[in-house]
Amino acid sequence: MNYYQSNTYLHDLKTALGDVPCMERLKNRSILVTGASGLIGSYIVDMLLAYNRLENANITIYALARSTERLNQRFGDAKTKKLIFVEQDVCDEIALEADVDYIIHAASNAHPAAFSSDPVGTIMSNVLGTENLLRFGSAHKTRRLLFISTGEVYGQCDENTDAFREDYSGYVDPLQARSCYPTGKRAAETLCVTYSEQYGLDTVIARPCHCYGPNVTSTDNRATVQFINKAMSGEDIVIQSTGKQLRSYCYIADCAAAILTILLLGRSGEAYNVANSEAMVTVGEFAAIVASQSGRALIYAHPEKVTDATKKPLIRQVLSAEKVEKLGWKGRYSVEEGITHTMHILNDLK
Repeated sequence: MNYYQSNTYLHDLKTALGDVPCMERLKNRSILVTGASGLIGSYIVDMLLAYNRLENANITIYALARSTERLNQRFGDAKTKKLIFVEQDVCDEIALEADVDYIIHAASNAHPAAFSSDPVGTIMSNVLGTENLLRFGSAHKTRRLLFISTGEVYGQCDENTDAFREDYSGYVDPLQARSCYPTGKRAAETLCVTYSEQYGLDTVIARPCHCYGPNVTSTDNRATVQFINKAMSGEDIVIQSTGKQLRSYCYIADCAAAILTILLLGRSGEAYNVANSEAMVTVGEFAAIVASQSGRALIYAHPEKVTDATKKPLIRQVLSAEKVEKLGWKGRYSVEEGITHTMHILNDLK
């Protein structure tokens, strides 16, 4: 899809750049972004491309993904000599022969279907992939590596927990295949801090909540994606659960701006939640907003029809945004606004 033909998409990119304190520190730097064809990675690449265009920032962007074809499909209309495609799997030794100032590691399976079909690949892209990037960064004069983790590292919360703060650690069952995702992220976080301690490589960690936006991949089967896709196809929206799961949500423009803020201003060896303190609703409420904005019906199916492999393990996943907000970033888009922008952009692309 050519997202650059949407004025809303271009406006959101410019707005997100303005929400990153000290963005000018990236001028004349080089950045390797893994998972560059995915939801978060591709938006970060688009922000950097927009910054080059708007501010003549001279940032060299290495966009790494497993398929050059997907990179061309995603960025072909914005390709410049400052955007360099790197085709490879992060589970292999990083073959790039260039020093990079910053690494943003966003490569990971991030949707339930992949956790079910490829749990080994899910855990290894985080553990082995992160180690390969840490080795690469140590050998190529990298100033800082930012690892994109997940709010799922917090595991199950007790009934007295109102919101996950960065020092919380709940239970994750290691004998469940579905734990491939949070367990892999936990191990990768520890790899980052141990590399900082043992080898002196500066690392920092971002823990996004439930992120959504128009630039999702075609294989993404998360509930938010399915709701919006159904609405855009003119179909009714079906919830395959009770819809009572409470979540923090973050529109992709907010999410990417927060991650760049953490890259530039976060303290080495620490983790930061990426969440909008004003965007906390249940799954059912999210679906209802999509239904209302699209004029479609909202239908609750029987929860027992949901297979164990695709169930979310967390009933409550609310992340505190207090720590990241102290860096100077704050979420801009409410759930209603984020859904509106997502659907406007997708309509622009029809």
